[in-house]
Amino acid sequence: MTVPIVKMTVNASGAAAAGAGGDVVVIVDIIDMSTTLEAALDEGALAVFGAAPDKATPPVAVNPFKIGQLAGKLAVAKGVGIVLVGEPRVGSDKERLAGMSKTVAGLQRAGAVVKAVLPNLGAETVKLYELRGKVLIAATGTGGVAFDAALTAGAPAVITGTVARTRHKKGHAPARAAAQRAVDKARELGTGISVVAASGNSLEDILAAEFITRLILEKL
Repeated sequence: MTVPIVKMTVNASGAAAAGAGGDVVVIVDIIDMSTTLEAALDEGALAVFGAAPDKATPPVAVNPFKIGQLAGKLAVAKGVGIVLVGEPRVGSDKERLAGMSKTVAGLQRAGAVVKAVLPNLGAETVKLYELRGKVLIAATGTGGVAFDAALTAGAPAVITGTVARTRHKKGHAPARAAAQRAVDKARELGTGISVVAASGNSLEDILAAEFITRLILEKL
């Protein structure tokens, strides 16, 4: 079995380059997108996605409408609802929806039903709504943009990872779970792995991405 090549990079531009190179891309946005989505997976979410909010202007292409369509088609095929996660953290559902109209348009095109709109609060988000069996989309300004950029650039798979604890994972368990997902997906697809610190200005993201990269290397 070929051992995947493992790299680490930063920002949406790094995510796009990794996606264009055909890698499985791991988005690390500790505060809070990837932590929110890790907690959602713990609660039994069917699938999780990231999307760029409407006002995002990264230096690479993003397509939140396409993300909405992709997630929406999955939800329709599985007969489940969509849960949207957005910003501002403190604000109304109306405010959050106003910032993700492109993603919502994609969902509508797919015929998917939005069940809830939640704030991006990390592990606390899962306490606000029953997420088992739902498809989540986090339309956020850092992790969501990086996820969107990687998928839009052609990544065969984009996942998320965190080192922050969730209701069901403590200590190193969240990071180990992300590393295992990355290795399993890369072996399944026969690709390399790129771990992306969603913001090069966030020490938390960079240190967490380095740690997850090391754990991936230990599993190879």
